[in-house]
Amino acid sequence: MDVLDTYSGHTDPGGAAARRDLGALTITKVSVGPMDNNAYLLVCTTTGEALLIDAANEPDRLAEVVGSADGAQLRTTVTTHRHYDHWQALGAVADKFGTRQIAHPLDAPELPVAVDDTVEQGDTISVGQVSLEVIHLRGHTPGSIALVYRADDGPHIFTGDSLFPGGPGKTGSPDDFASLMNDLEERVFGTLPDETWVYPGHGDDTTLGRERPHLGEWRGRGW
Repeated sequence: MDVLDTYSGHTDPGGAAARRDLGALTITKVSVGPMDNNAYLLVCTTTGEALLIDAANEPDRLAEVVGSADGAQLRTTVTTHRHYDHWQALGAVADKFGTRQIAHPLDAPELPVAVDDTVEQGDTISVGQVSLEVIHLRGHTPGSIALVYRADDGPHIFTGDSLFPGGPGKTGSPDDFASLMNDLEERVFGTLPDETWVYPGHGDDTTLGRERPHLGEWRGRGW
């Protein structure tokens, strides 16, 4: 597995992973599967404990990413939401690494592996000595979650399919769209600064500052 040490927020399906060092935490992004799903390996640099966000596909490549992080011990997988393209490798990863599975209780029953712990709005998840905050974003699915890491250089948020460059994720009704927009405006844009780096479930990264001016356009565009 090739891992780039220069991080732009872009990765290609079947291509190299990219790693950034935030001091207490490293983040490795890799694109897997036919739908260009992003999986993120977070490693506490003090303890070596690791957490994987969305074991989406290609379990062998995900295992290579873990192996590329010297001394990383994968202990936990977090699934951001119930859609099948975000958990195709979950069973294989759980079998290989013996991971603890975490998801929101509203989406957990739809996953192919039993969930060990459920999390809700305001909960935290530990990765070694690092803490991640849980934000519940209702709309793309009932139990979609985002994870926030507050680094020295500002927050970093992993949004699953709830927020992308250019707008919120797909919703199935006007009510779901309104719910997701409300949660994004109140729980994400309303509490986090412009420099917050956004890691979505597919495609390139962005920042809240880049997206914030378009909130009104998204609301007007509708679902």
